[in-house]
Amino acid sequence: MTDRALVVVRAGALTTVQDEGRPGHAHLGVPRSGALDAPAAALVNRLVGNRPGAAVLETTLNGCALRPRSAVTVAVGGAPCPVAVDGRPVAWGAPVRVPAGALLDVGAAVAGVRSYVAVRGGVAVEPVLGSRSTDLLSGLGPAPLTDGAVLPLGRPAGVPARVDVAPQPRPPAELLLRVTLGPRDDWFGPAALRALTSRTYRVSAASNRIGLRTDGPALDRARAGELPSEGMVLGAVQVPPDGRPVVFLADHPTTGGYPVIAVVRDADLPAAAQAVPGTPVRFVTAGRR
Repeated sequence: MTDRALVVVRAGALTTVQDEGRPGHAHLGVPRSGALDAPAAALVNRLVGNRPGAAVLETTLNGCALRPRSAVTVAVGGAPCPVAVDGRPVAWGAPVRVPAGALLDVGAAVAGVRSYVAVRGGVAVEPVLGSRSTDLLSGLGPAPLTDGAVLPLGRPAGVPARVDVAPQPRPPAELLLRVTLGPRDDWFGPAALRALTSRTYRVSAASNRIGLRTDGPALDRARAGELPSEGMVLGAVQVPPDGRPVVFLADHPTTGGYPVIAVVRDADLPAAAQAVPGTPVRFVTAGRR
């Protein structure tokens, strides 16, 4: 039994292992996966001295609780939340030393959706296709955390950052998504295109790592019938039969048969990962494919 490990005391609503994902395997039907808020994951890795691609924990809404078998340095970022060690409040967004056997409690998000927990040395579960990421759609990678699970840790390779707290973007009060129209915007008439780019939608509670679903005006098609399945990309805005746009996130399917009216710019997707249900969403046209 190694002492370089974390014991999961409270798994939370959905806590998964994530790194930079496994891009480049779409032709095999394997999604990209990886941390939804990639800048937040990269920052907490820098804070504890990890390389950028080290695996972290991604929590959802209500955090998690962990007990290290040996002393570790951790950092929590992403969605702001209370952090405590053996009941004593400690810093969020900065390196924190956790003694062996102490309880690290990552509390519920006070804003946003997903917090990220980096441990110096990284979470060292077995990689699959070059990544340690949990993929909820395909089932690749480690299963979502459960109470009592034990996570091995890698050996430290860097020095923790010397900061009191690292600035991080606030979760969005309004989600602004810049889109490039196409490739299937011709399946929709002028009224639907105007609705997409002028009306306000809201983040649906049915959103997950696969896609950000929206509530709002239905987009009516100008063409009947269905498309043959075709390749899907990160950020694709697919319109299912109910007419409400869905923005594909990291665990999205690699193919789909519903028309893609637009594609969101990559730079806007981290904010989508932190948009709570009910957040207003506006799609802004940035060009045409």
